[in-house]
Amino acid sequence: MKQSSSLKLLFYGNLAIILLLIGYKVYLNFFQPDFQAIHAEQVDRIESKLSGGDGFSFAVVGNINNSVGVFEEQLVPKLNASDLDFMVSAGNAVSGGGEDKYRAIQGTLGNLQIPYLLTFGENEYENFGSFRFYEHFGPHFYSVYTDQARLIFLDSTGKTPWQWQIRWLKDLLNEQDERPTFLFTGHPLLHPTEDAPLEQTDDYLQPLAFRNALLALASEHDIQAVFSANLSLYSNQQFDDTRYITTGGAGGLVLNDDTSFYHYVRVDVADDGTVSYSLERIPARPNAILSTLESLWFLIYSLFYVGYVNFLLLVAVFALLATKLYTAVFIEKDYYPNYDLDPTPWLNRPLRIAMFTNNYLPFIGGVPISIERLRRGLKAVQDSVMIIAPRYRDQPKNEDNVLRVPSLLAMGEKREFRLANIFLKRIRTRVKIFQPDVIHLHHPFWLGSLGLFIGRWLKVPVIYTYHTRLEHYAHFVPLPGSLFRNLISHELIRRFANKCDAVIVPTYSTEEYLRMIGVKSTTFVQPTGIEYQRFQEVSDDEIETLRASLKLTDETVFVSVSRLSNEKNIDFMIDAIDALRKRTDRPFRFLMIGDGHQHERLQNRIDELDLGNHFTLVGSVPPEDMATWYHLGDAFLFASKSETQGMVILEAMAAGLPVVAVRSSGIDDVVRQDFNGFKTPEKQDQWCDRVQQLLEDDSLRQRLASNALSFAADYSVEKFAGDVREIYAFTLARAASERKT
Repeated sequence: MKQSSSLKLLFYGNLAIILLLIGYKVYLNFFQPDFQAIHAEQVDRIESKLSGGDGFSFAVVGNINNSVGVFEEQLVPKLNASDLDFMVSAGNAVSGGGEDKYRAIQGTLGNLQIPYLLTFGENEYENFGSFRFYEHFGPHFYSVYTDQARLIFLDSTGKTPWQWQIRWLKDLLNEQDERPTFLFTGHPLLHPTEDAPLEQTDDYLQPLAFRNALLALASEHDIQAVFSANLSLYSNQQFDDTRYITTGGAGGLVLNDDTSFYHYVRVDVADDGTVSYSLERIPARPNAILSTLESLWFLIYSLFYVGYVNFLLLVAVFALLATKLYTAVFIEKDYYPNYDLDPTPWLNRPLRIAMFTNNYLPFIGGVPISIERLRRGLKAVQDSVMIIAPRYRDQPKNEDNVLRVPSLLAMGEKREFRLANIFLKRIRTRVKIFQPDVIHLHHPFWLGSLGLFIGRWLKVPVIYTYHTRLEHYAHFVPLPGSLFRNLISHELIRRFANKCDAVIVPTYSTEEYLRMIGVKSTTFVQPTGIEYQRFQEVSDDEIETLRASLKLTDETVFVSVSRLSNEKNIDFMIDAIDALRKRTDRPFRFLMIGDGHQHERLQNRIDELDLGNHFTLVGSVPPEDMATWYHLGDAFLFASKSETQGMVILEAMAAGLPVVAVRSSGIDDVVRQDFNGFKTPEKQDQWCDRVQQLLEDDSLRQRLASNALSFAADYSVEKFAGDVREIYAFTLARAASERKT
């Protein structure tokens, strides 16, 4: 209850913030006028103040940097209470050249009761600020003549060519004039006697020719002082008869020591033209916490002065936060399953299921085989299944309820990966005519995305089976591998799964992965079924005939089944088998069943290692013959880390083969250590040790084989189809319940 009350307060507080933001923005736009050519007005005020010839005083500040805590709250009141006639910024009045910073400094300068002028400095120039300075204040370099002085402002940023400014300055100085002349340039000409904090070469006037030309003109024409900013310190030096004063403590970053501190410079010009300079120190900010709070306030303060896009973005952030709080506070959530759901009405009648997959038979792979087994299992209980899959050249003819989609693009050496033409209208038409009760998706993109769209269009539940660890397929994607593995693949799965009504995963470790990446949809752990009975029907004659055709004698036979692709880690097994033959005298053969785009490269590697008598790439085998090939082996070896279940491992166990596999998410729940096999880290020595154990210890191999056979009996196709059917029924029951509410 206490937490709910706190969240309610946050919610209403956010609503209040949104209303205040909108109200303040309205105030700024309707009651705060725009500003331009500010310097023209300020020059008029200065000329009016200095008419009469009674002497005058002014302040020079540097590095205001939009400071609220120092300049606005401490320095401005001090200037207003003094007898100063005007103020000059020697550069970096703003913390950046953005419109928000210019608007904010104008609001701050509006608190000054004396006129002011700004030097075009480094901060005024950055972030395309030069045109904003020109529009709001005036030219980047200019001069102001009064009855008692000449004030000359230069552009030290490089925006204006320095050669042109030197020519212009010479013309001004060649006019004989007894009035004191003060020059303002954002970048210092001389290095101070003490090191400046965070000093860099670019902090000084560049190029060197510009600096030397100004030094020469200052000496030649008796310029009283050259003021600059851009360094976080105070420096007062004399070169010939000219003072060079650097002031950088009006609000920017300082160290609060004897060199770098908050200050401004007071300049007094007497009736007779005598000039004196004095340093006015400002107390340091109380502590770092207040300084941080000031920076945060200025960030919020300046955001009000930007365009509508950023303002609306700010309001949208608070609105989103308010929405989240509303959801957390006022919408009741029940995280437990609805135990009142009754799936019986759907279990007692035939269902119609439309399945979308990016690959299917005759393409050989775990996903197509899993789909085909599920189709047969559902068909055996009188359900109707429609499969939407890519078209293949050697596909079966007269398929029952399979909609083949022509490809836009085929990839891979054997064109095994196909992008079907999901834009064909007839796909949607055929599925609509089929009238599915459930749409079952087997991939999180392309045809899977089309299936999700059609499911929402037809308003039927959508279920997704997570078959594949996409991060291990980065080599197929034309993107940086680390970007796809570490970010895109997980985000793609998360977003897609959360759009579905339910997700089927083959193992508990896979379910844990989905939860970790943020999948919130209802999940069902359902291992893929195998044709267990088919493996028990293989005769000794079939096995002997196959052994004879392969010229096998009394050697131990290791079998593996995998597509020959990078993610299947075949190179690891080649290296391990090469090491194993050097560690044992027991004869053995390794049969690698499967094909893929890496076939030629892997064969070349086997030849280079002279492994032909131990390692054989068998190629693809028809699915109906696979049971016999499994029975040919004495143990099953596997190294892939891209599986979500490893269906071939269960098939091997159904043939009575113990397993040695590299530990991964799809293996961990199926291989029981020292019961039906071994699982090891991806380390060649450890994997090889376990294989050698099975090779040389006949009693161990027989014990694990017996356990593997009994373990696989729980994964029949019939049980698999029945369990999936229950998932369909529960999902349909939940959808019906939600429609009623």
